[in-house]
Amino acid sequence: MFDLTDKVAIVTGASSGIGRAAAKLFAEHGAAVVAAARRADELERLVAEIEARGGTAAALAGDVRDEVHQKALVALAAEKFGGLDIAFNNAGSTGEMGEMPDVSVEGWRDTIDTNLTSAFLAAKHQIPAMLKRGGGSLIFTGSFVGVTAGMPGMAAYAAAKAGLIGLTQVLAAEYGKHCIRVNALLPGGTDTPAATFKTPDERAFVEGLHALKRIARPDEIAASALYLASNASSFTTGTALLADGGVSINRT
Repeated sequence: MFDLTDKVAIVTGASSGIGRAAAKLFAEHGAAVVAAARRADELERLVAEIEARGGTAAALAGDVRDEVHQKALVALAAEKFGGLDIAFNNAGSTGEMGEMPDVSVEGWRDTIDTNLTSAFLAAKHQIPAMLKRGGGSLIFTGSFVGVTAGMPGMAAYAAAKAGLIGLTQVLAAEYGKHCIRVNALLPGGTDTPAATFKTPDERAFVEGLHALKRIARPDEIAASALYLASNASSFTTGTALLADGGVSINRT
């Protein structure tokens, strides 16, 4: 059910954290992976690691806000591996944080572009490639923030991630008849390089927000991405799949 043999997958934000874990997991299950992120050196190390384990991968560094880069990723998947079946659009950033009057217009726009406009640009070029293959799985990394919870100081991020849900639903409705499934994956707190905690007490507070009283490992979120990428989720589309350790429902 989780076999990705003969599938080609793009994974963005692959230099670290959830994206890196997903790229490795997809490759372990048979996919040829096109890994994308801004840091070329980290991507090269990722490709070497995948190939050392018998997997297949290529990398292209760039900015997901750049349409030229998004188009180039799809072209690389087609030229090197023959097409595109799966796209895990995972790259994102919390962006500028603060109370609304203190958020700059530039910061707002950058956060929206990084988290939402990038998804539009990705889908714009990935969907035609999937249509050529007779279908596929399109996945966006969302967040419980802006969907099940409002976190102070994160207005731009919340707006972008909420927007991803609408994008997911519309694309799922538009392309279901073409066998393209579209879903959003909503992680909770995850132990990634971006999740920096100033003190042990700060980490403990964040862990306590979750029903499981801990934050996720990147490989745990990657496993949920694998589910959405594979035939295990063959009748799942238009969903916002929470993999959040119960942070959305916890009140203790």
